[in-house]
Amino acid sequence: MVRFITGLCLGVIPAALASPFAGISPKRHLSLYPVSDDDAIKHSGGRGPYLDRDSVGIDRDTPAGCSVDQVIMIKRHGERYPAKYEAKPILDALQKVRKATTTSDSGDLAFVRDWTYYVPEDCYEVETTTGSHAGLLDAYNHGKEYRERYGGLWNGENVLPLFASDLHRVIDTARHFGEGFFGEDEYLSKAALNIISESTDRGADSLTPMCRGSKPASEEICNGWPHDLPQFHPAAERLNAQYPGLDLDWKDVLWLMTMAAYELNVRDHSEWIKVFTMDEWVNFDYAWGMSFYYCSGPGNEHSRAVGAVYANASLAMLNDGPSAGNLVFNFAHDDNITPIINALGIVNPAHDLPVDQISFTDTWPLPQLVPMGGRLTIERLHCDASALGAGGPYVRLVLNEAVVPFRGCVSGPGYSCPLGNYTEILSSGLPDFAAECAVPPEEPQYLDFWWKYSSSNAANDYVSKDLQNCHPLGA
Repeated sequence: MVRFITGLCLGVIPAALASPFAGISPKRHLSLYPVSDDDAIKHSGGRGPYLDRDSVGIDRDTPAGCSVDQVIMIKRHGERYPAKYEAKPILDALQKVRKATTTSDSGDLAFVRDWTYYVPEDCYEVETTTGSHAGLLDAYNHGKEYRERYGGLWNGENVLPLFASDLHRVIDTARHFGEGFFGEDEYLSKAALNIISESTDRGADSLTPMCRGSKPASEEICNGWPHDLPQFHPAAERLNAQYPGLDLDWKDVLWLMTMAAYELNVRDHSEWIKVFTMDEWVNFDYAWGMSFYYCSGPGNEHSRAVGAVYANASLAMLNDGPSAGNLVFNFAHDDNITPIINALGIVNPAHDLPVDQISFTDTWPLPQLVPMGGRLTIERLHCDASALGAGGPYVRLVLNEAVVPFRGCVSGPGYSCPLGNYTEILSSGLPDFAAECAVPPEEPQYLDFWWKYSSSNAANDYVSKDLQNCHPLGA
């Protein structure tokens, strides 16, 4: 017998010589090893700590021959405790586990007997202050990082506004970012914390605009979350088989994994992470991404109109140039940023996400889009004339510290887009928020507070009552 492989003739190889590795055990497949905390963060459904977005290979640093002359950023609040609505399903699932493992010191859940739930009653939804991924520490360090990167745009004298939507953890994030950017002393006198109401009567002059138009077709999918996905079931069966009387269902698994992801916002390590396989973490991440896709992302037909508020305002600011404001820092929520990403059209999947199984081609991965402390940064560059094009203003979009090409417009230095082209492409396709979302005529029809802000520092020392009332375990 003769075998032909890509045009080469190979005689039959004697069995004794077929492999020099005979008798050596093959290396175990990676999935057989326990899942690490770092692995889980990459698939945490946006519940766990911040991580930079995977880069497509474009250098994050400013391109040669260019300088940044304007920055517009919107940042999600930092790492927090679970939301109040998540408390009951988490505690119900945990109670099932505790009852079934009371007398057992073996199995995947043996650690539970010595493990303490990490959320005091007064800490739900509050930003975390303990552990290496503490939310307030994340915000402070981000401010320091941006002072180093963009500090040359501030002259050290002018009062710089910070814009935060009116919720305790968002304001706490803005304050700590400001302390990192300015230094704690200068922050009190050189920043002007502008708190923007989240009330719907702000209309379009808001960081948190809401659509009051017709109900989206995706509403049933959004309201029906969580959806049953295949990999939750093996996890429930595996754990139930280890402990007589344990009766976890697939929803219990989702909430235990949610609890595990949040634990990394509070503690340096979670024993719960390794209870679940890598396949199950991928499944979990997809479940949360699906929720945001249909509730506030491309799967909701009104999402682009909501995101158009910020996209239009940033377009106006870019065309006004640095004289209108060269550092525009904003703070809000994950579901305020996903509509902006959708409106910009930069990472949208080609097809809607299936709700009954995972798609690996059409995805909306929250740790890549809006992790805790996530940010979308728009840079206006001024570049010299070069082989890549004429001198002048260019635009780069940076999502979680990774440069993301703007659609097909990548002709400028560092794969940036000429501002004129960016303006033409973006403005031609943005929907009218006021019309589509039924904004009453007496309410603001566009975002205006960037140009009409307060220079008062009266709110700079704000510390939320929620943060003051939260007493972390061991603190």
